[in-house]
Amino acid sequence: MQKNSLSDFDFIPNETSLSGAAESAFARLSFTFTQEHLSSIINAALAPDASDNDRYVCACMLKNALVASKGLYPLCQDTGIANVFGWKKGDFSTSNLYEEITAGIKKIYDERKLRFSTTVPDSFYEEHDPKNNLPAQISIFDSEASLAPSPSFVKDAPKDSLSFIFCAKGGGSSNKTSFIQGTKAFLNKERFSKVMKEELEHFGTSACPPYTIAIVAGGLSPEQNLLTLKLASMGAYDSMTYEPNEFGFRDKELEELAMKIASESGYGAQFGGSKFALSAVVVRLPRHGASCPISFGVSCSAHRNLKAILTKEGLYLEKTVANPSELEGFYEAIKFAKKSEKAENNATEKQITSTGDMKAILSSLGNAKPGERILLSGKILVARDAAHARWQKLIDKGESLPDYCTKYPICYAGPARTPQGKVIGSFGPTTAGRMDVYAESLMSRGAALVTLAKGNRSKNWTDACKKYGAFYLGTPGGIAALIASEYIKSQKILDYEDLGMEAVRLVEVENLPCFVITNKDGEDFYENLR
Repeated sequence: MQKNSLSDFDFIPNETSLSGAAESAFARLSFTFTQEHLSSIINAALAPDASDNDRYVCACMLKNALVASKGLYPLCQDTGIANVFGWKKGDFSTSNLYEEITAGIKKIYDERKLRFSTTVPDSFYEEHDPKNNLPAQISIFDSEASLAPSPSFVKDAPKDSLSFIFCAKGGGSSNKTSFIQGTKAFLNKERFSKVMKEELEHFGTSACPPYTIAIVAGGLSPEQNLLTLKLASMGAYDSMTYEPNEFGFRDKELEELAMKIASESGYGAQFGGSKFALSAVVVRLPRHGASCPISFGVSCSAHRNLKAILTKEGLYLEKTVANPSELEGFYEAIKFAKKSEKAENNATEKQITSTGDMKAILSSLGNAKPGERILLSGKILVARDAAHARWQKLIDKGESLPDYCTKYPICYAGPARTPQGKVIGSFGPTTAGRMDVYAESLMSRGAALVTLAKGNRSKNWTDACKKYGAFYLGTPGGIAALIASEYIKSQKILDYEDLGMEAVRLVEVENLPCFVITNKDGEDFYENLR
């Protein structure tokens, strides 16, 4: 059976509307993964060379997939910008295409309580939340004249059809895209290998590894290169030939090198190890003789991409796994997520409780070392970019910070909307480094002395931790449904309700898993890895 043949799809007869196709696709991809992706996480957890922390994170991701598969909590709190790429084949009407696809996206994001992540500008500097996650990114091509190479499944689609890849793209993984406007000089094995190593290690952990890595060299324009990169990260070219040709091909040797670099980086599945990536695709395109665009990107562990084919008879929708626990190896893999398991440094997990007394929390953390696993209970503050910007405005005007800022650990997060009858929507950490600019202004005022987020931080932040005796704790990314359902007991909005998912919240947690990333002495876990 050819990969991505119609046997890999469910057929929904009489579903011939564009709005219905978009609605069905985003409903499926927001809560379930393909078998291929889940099996790759199981294999990573069970691999002989996986570290204890690799196994722990992968096991948590599998438990997260099981929770999300019930259809209540989406896989990730960042339910993403709705990306739609389509290829028209033969005689298929596309009138009102954008309006119909948008209608389906709007409906499903509203009805299934998915997070609204877009902001719309009011001026160059000011913006607001439109509260519908629109506009979507929609691009439709002729299958014979696409800006980027057409995916293999498009060529195999029935006559008179419209093939799609639907994708929920989170901000964290999009932010890891890098681009080099290079020249022929980069097409040298030694130099390209060096660039690959630099760029892949620069990804860091803030976009929730283990990653699907994409690399594209060449392209007739920067636009073609970057579009190909995005599609490659979605799995569009998994079936592309390895044989060189004039339209584009994959390079097996460089893919193997990418995986070797990822494994040897030491980052692992966020907290040290070898499982930094699940797979890699390296695409080579034709180019103008005077330029060689090169790009690097990732799809995070919440790998939410779904292929679909709309015909006049109905909709073919790529299959996903309705019950992950039925997969071979699932229960063997999730045993690594037991709460009682010892941390990698062979010390039992430290229990920390937050009651609103920051001095007591700092005392409890004491001499904790980077890499040590923490179980955090009690009340924490939830605030991220927009709230921090408002606090900074108060400081700039000579005003005091709100009292709550100095009482509780600050977790950088923006939860999905709360399902009916539940405490909170899918809840996971956002990228820590975006808040690094506030280190001095907050810590000098007694705020942000304990923070929770994901990913590596700047020297500016670690230096401030040493100066003010502060701690940065890393919470596993990619397990938002699990955190919401198992670790959060209550929430209330304290401030800035108009910010939507970025409002300041007070959340009560119980045994929330964390890792010490930076301690009060400025020792940093990721710096130690490097």
